[in-house]
Amino acid sequence: MKDNVKVGLLGLGTVGTGVVKMIQDHQEQLAHRVGCSVDVTKVLVKNVDKKRDVELPKEALTLDPYEVINDPNVDVIVEVMGGIDETKKLLLAALHQKKHVVTANKDLVALYGSELLKAASENGCDFYYEASVAGGIPIIRGLADGLASDKIKTMMGIVNGTTNFILTKMNKEGMSYDVALKEAQDLGFAEADPTSDVEGLDAARKMAILARLAFSMDIELEDVEVSGISKVSDSDLKHGQTLGYTMKLIGYADQQNGGAEVSVQPTFLSNNHPLAAVNDEYNAVYVYGEAVGETMFYGPGAGGLPTATSIVSDLVAVITNMRLGVNGKSISAPQFEKQLKTSEEKFAKYFIRLHVRDEVGAFSELTKLFSSNGISFEKILQLPLDEEGVAEIVIVTHKASAENYTQMQNQIKDLAVVRSIESFYRVEGEGA
Repeated sequence: MKDNVKVGLLGLGTVGTGVVKMIQDHQEQLAHRVGCSVDVTKVLVKNVDKKRDVELPKEALTLDPYEVINDPNVDVIVEVMGGIDETKKLLLAALHQKKHVVTANKDLVALYGSELLKAASENGCDFYYEASVAGGIPIIRGLADGLASDKIKTMMGIVNGTTNFILTKMNKEGMSYDVALKEAQDLGFAEADPTSDVEGLDAARKMAILARLAFSMDIELEDVEVSGISKVSDSDLKHGQTLGYTMKLIGYADQQNGGAEVSVQPTFLSNNHPLAAVNDEYNAVYVYGEAVGETMFYGPGAGGLPTATSIVSDLVAVITNMRLGVNGKSISAPQFEKQLKTSEEKFAKYFIRLHVRDEVGAFSELTKLFSSNGISFEKILQLPLDEEGVAEIVIVTHKASAENYTQMQNQIKDLAVVRSIESFYRVEGEGA
């Protein structure tokens, strides 16, 4: 039984530095927890001469990733450098050399998680990825271990801190989208190119990972329906507030009668919904289990030390498995064949904002069209918009199928009284 576990680290940026710092500062706690010491002995960097916030011997640093992968003394590879295809090759090479892998790489896990898990199983290795979804929130372990005996029916998540920060500023301070985005960039919450965040792609990758695990079904990134927040307007938010709602970018996953749906889209939440109070850069995942009912995981979704906390927790799990001789035993293939809901099986409420001609009979025509498609109204606002005889109508519907909504949208364009559909957002009530 090893009395020292050696870690090879791919990447020494903010998160990698946090991992080294935690391992160095928590040696006594780690040794007590896993029964041996833990050392970072080989590290991939971009510049071996750069001054850093952690102390490592120069001989531990390398510019060649294969020096880390091929080092015979390294037991566990921790990947925090990002990238997809080349990184996948490196991690597959590590697994084939019987080295365990811990990663924070959501893009990689969303696209190739099943392949990497299979390689890990074939080689008797662990492949852990807690930090890939929600930074310091233990949602992966919560689903895999804490809720393992339950059947997960629904998950709703705020899993992107950038968009939550922007929407919080727009909701609470009345900022425009552009001003809120600029502040997020100035504070380091948003990249110079924020497309992946604001268009929902980052959240979609995380929801694919969560749905795959929660539903034991091989959900792929292409199965996630995605829309972002860049078109959310001040008018949408103001009307939503009037009707008792708060806008969030929500990752949604639901399984009913064997069929699953996964999406990421701007969503109006009832102000009483648990996720409505999650603000700024924080993340949260609301989970509804058949037995447990409602649970929610909340915390910082990014940042060096929060993410490093999840990585080191995975590392502890790997070393514990090494000591017990059970590495690779916890990995199981998806239990169910993938089955996605049809449009007739997806049901939701929607916030619909229309510009219509302000004339007698206009609302009657709308009512007739919605009714013919099996869509009824829960809440209605009607406001004069301008002096040209155009009014704004905001409707919150009762639940109806996606197929019905699609038919209604196609037909409403032919109504002479309708100038435009300005907004079309999902609505969620107080809980599952």
